[in-house]
Amino acid sequence: MRKIAFHLNNLEQGGSERVVTNLAGRFAAEGYEVIVATEEKAENEFALDSRVRREIIGLKKEDEGKGRLTKVYLREKYLREFVKRENPDVLIPFAHKADYRALQAVRGTNIPVVVAIRTYPARHYNTRLDKILIRRLFPRAAGGVYQTAQQRDYFKPYLQEGTRIILNPVNPKYVGVPKPEHREKIVIQHARLVDFKNQPLLVDAFMKVHERHPDWRLEIWGGDSRDGTKEILENKIASYHAESFVRLCGPSDELEKIIPHAGVYAFSSEWEGLPNSLIEAMALGMPIVATDCPCGGPAEIIENGVNGLLIPMKNPDAMADAVCRLIEDREKAERLGMEARKIVERCGEDVIYRQWKEYLEGVCSRAGRN
Repeated sequence: MRKIAFHLNNLEQGGSERVVTNLAGRFAAEGYEVIVATEEKAENEFALDSRVRREIIGLKKEDEGKGRLTKVYLREKYLREFVKRENPDVLIPFAHKADYRALQAVRGTNIPVVVAIRTYPARHYNTRLDKILIRRLFPRAAGGVYQTAQQRDYFKPYLQEGTRIILNPVNPKYVGVPKPEHREKIVIQHARLVDFKNQPLLVDAFMKVHERHPDWRLEIWGGDSRDGTKEILENKIASYHAESFVRLCGPSDELEKIIPHAGVYAFSSEWEGLPNSLIEAMALGMPIVATDCPCGGPAEIIENGVNGLLIPMKNPDAMADAVCRLIEDREKAERLGMEARKIVERCGEDVIYRQWKEYLEGVCSRAGRN
């Protein structure tokens, strides 16, 4: 029986954390021994399958007052102790600094590391130190999994051979939800309120939509990231006197019931890895307008004019015009939504699990972990 170890900072509710939670549960259900090793336990985490073992391997209480470099060393030391104790057949880090820790921690062992890139590298792997560490450590990786071709190309030539592009699995609760008999006059988005999602642009664009279609309203669902975006949005809504038709709705665990009743789904990010929210909206059959942002996530899953509309980022006029096109041509909007549902053929949980299983089995075999 293979032993698989995932490593990341915590399981707080975000895209990478959801993918790890789903994959870990699925591998465990198929008979693998699965460990999720995190630096810490956060307050609002995804729940792991009971068959998955959780290990907290981060800094200890007595380490709190130590210097930054000492803490870097200790994090790597504790991860190294974990991998030597558990001897997993493969170690899969799912975070920026976790990548470097994992590649350092397995030195001198035959434990393969598969680096999973989950974000926009030009924003998160772009410092001088990153460039040194990528050049020094990434060639040690036994493999890598990307979400988009742009991510893969960023790491040339240090993490290229034997890598794969694997999309995110869609949460099953968004699959097979029937189309409502009646769509409401709502433009909707669900995402954390955070700067790179650029929800303020969406509000600006919607004000232009509202001039042409005053009976439509905007709903933004998602929790507060506490980076100031929520306050910016509240001030912008107040300055437009738009409180009656632009709402910040907060988080919900029943979005699969809420989203389909809207008429248009609008995605406004300036950059992403591969956004789960967009995949979920497509699986629900939503007519979608999305920014064609780096690192190519929307373009990886949307064919412009076939299963959604791609527009330039940071362009409220383009957003407003595209949304209005879908409001005014409902036949086209619903046709795009029907095609969008087919994303499940590429991102269904079974499809993605099989791709990961095939890839990891190949990595383990090449590393002699038989």
